[in-house]
Amino acid sequence: MLSLPRRSMLAVGLMLIALFAALPQSAAQSSAPVLAIDGLGKGSAPLDGPWQFHLGDNSAWALPQTGDDQNSVGWEQLSPDKTWGAQGHPAYTGFAWYRKHIRISLAPGAPPDVALLIRHIDDAYEIYWNGQLIGRHGTMPPHPSWPYSPPAQTFGMGPAREGVLALRVWKGPLTSFDSEKLGGLYAAPVVGSPSAIAGLKAESDYAWLRSRQYAFGLNSLYFLVMVLSLLAWMRNRSQRVVLWMAVFSGAPVLITLLVGLRIPFSFNFALGWLQPVLSLADISLWFLLLYLLKLDESPTFAHLTRLLAISSLCATSLDGLLTMLDWSNPLIAPWVQAADGVLTIVFTLAEAYPLVLVAAALRKRLDATRWLVAIAALLDGMVSVVRIAVQQGSRFTHWTLGEKIGAPLFTINGNIFTAQTIASTLLLLAIIYAVYRYLQDSIKRQNAMEQEFKSARELQQVLIPETIPPIPGFALSSAYRPAQEVGGDFFQIMPLEGDRTGSTLIILGDVSGKGLRAAMTVSLIVGAVRTLARFAPNPAEMLAELNHRLFGRLQGGFATCLVLRLDPGGHCVIASAGHPAPFLNKKELGLPGALPLGVVAAGLYEETAMHLHEGDHFACYTDGLLEARSASGEIFSFERLGALFSSRPDAAKAMEAAVDFGQDDDITVLTFTRLGTGEQSTTTISVPKFAQA
Repeated sequence: MLSLPRRSMLAVGLMLIALFAALPQSAAQSSAPVLAIDGLGKGSAPLDGPWQFHLGDNSAWALPQTGDDQNSVGWEQLSPDKTWGAQGHPAYTGFAWYRKHIRISLAPGAPPDVALLIRHIDDAYEIYWNGQLIGRHGTMPPHPSWPYSPPAQTFGMGPAREGVLALRVWKGPLTSFDSEKLGGLYAAPVVGSPSAIAGLKAESDYAWLRSRQYAFGLNSLYFLVMVLSLLAWMRNRSQRVVLWMAVFSGAPVLITLLVGLRIPFSFNFALGWLQPVLSLADISLWFLLLYLLKLDESPTFAHLTRLLAISSLCATSLDGLLTMLDWSNPLIAPWVQAADGVLTIVFTLAEAYPLVLVAAALRKRLDATRWLVAIAALLDGMVSVVRIAVQQGSRFTHWTLGEKIGAPLFTINGNIFTAQTIASTLLLLAIIYAVYRYLQDSIKRQNAMEQEFKSARELQQVLIPETIPPIPGFALSSAYRPAQEVGGDFFQIMPLEGDRTGSTLIILGDVSGKGLRAAMTVSLIVGAVRTLARFAPNPAEMLAELNHRLFGRLQGGFATCLVLRLDPGGHCVIASAGHPAPFLNKKELGLPGALPLGVVAAGLYEETAMHLHEGDHFACYTDGLLEARSASGEIFSFERLGALFSSRPDAAKAMEAAVDFGQDDDITVLTFTRLGTGEQSTTTISVPKFAQA
């Protein structure tokens, strides 16, 4: 047996020690560390710590036999609680892979299967467990699609064992307002029993709902304001400020539907429609300020606001259409992104317009309520505008103001309050206060109107007499029904005092317009008629005097009038000022034409004389009878009028025929029937009972 010198033996021993010492070190460098999850029961464990990460796409990276060492593949290590954009790969888009070698051992009595919770990954992803696809979220190119705001997702992993968990991730192209710090994982995935993972999913969804309850409540109130504003506008289409309030209040509701309720709209669809909705919010704010600050009186600002509104809506709509295109296509991506940049500049510059409106209104005297709503609307709109504007191109400018504006200021019961939340709340409070003041003013106006109507009703009772003196030798009937509470029709029947023949003067007329103004005009006419009856009892002379007094006092209006002088023997003299011709029996009388009262300074009126025989039926009326209109829009017409009077109705029946057909205007009807010898004069009156205030 050979023996080695002691020195040689020592050298060999040192070499062996060095060799064995080197073996574990080489093995440690050849593979990634294994995350051991021992004794997993019914709970869960985060897959934290560094993950292997690689840019690009290779299906072999899903396989467990693929090497994890940096030398063979080029893996780097990233933390799973930060995006890859924040860990050395800013503004990177496209494919990337995450890998994690894990070993799961179960506690006694634990369920055999395990599940996985993914809180959020930008944008679409696939999950592989030991090379097998176990789930995906969104779709990969060539037709990429992913939800705008997805909730946490859960996936089954099968029986617990050792293996490699791989995530294949695709990040879509960045939009103009995207930060460079996007892409990939935002939080470490969690592994656990199916029940524990389901519980974490429910807890995550509940936390999200809890954090949004204030925002949902605020948007619900905005929805209520929108509905009430629309109803108010539909009642009065001239109130444009109410219409723009409806649009302004409806914009947050639409935004919430698109991106705030986790409805699984695709990112491109939601963002494409979000652009014009945001533009509508801006435009409605402009018009609200225009009307609230009384700048609509300026043609310059009115025209400029319309021009900017059209430009902004067109730019955002085109930008929305661009967003719906496939930006991952390398042939169109540069052109689409360039067009997106140009359109973004257009509507971003327009978003500063509210500052111009407020500056222009500083010299105006406005009530505090208008200024309160205007300033609150300006603050709410500009917080959103500034945040969105400074986020445009932030990955190039590196501005962080947009993130600071959108950052939480404080939290109450899990609800995050940002500057936008506070501004929206202040605006809603301002609107509520403005509505309260509006209701108070409306009550005052309503009380004043009721007082005016009370006075008008009292006046109407004088102008349309409830008791009429009989006309010797005639049976008289009268009927009156206004289209509103106060009408513009009038009639008077006055025996001529001191007249040897015992004649009666009959005046029937219609004033243009309705309401209190028409009633005041009627009172002027009736007062003049009672005076003129003493010294100008002839019909033509009375009309000329009335015209002289009314010219220039009707503010662009006019009045038609018919004057008759009737004696007991049947002699009748009649003159008309543009009034519908009366009917004698079943024929319309042919009276000379004349202009209505108050149209020209010197009106000429002619008299027509006739004799009424026993049994003759004479009827005169206002144009409300002729112009009664059915639901289909058909008018009563002369043909129906002739057929009606041929049946010799009294005034009440004639009026009811028109009302049943469809009343559209005030209706007054007077009929006179010549009595025979020995018959007694009668009077039949049909007038509405005016409500007492």
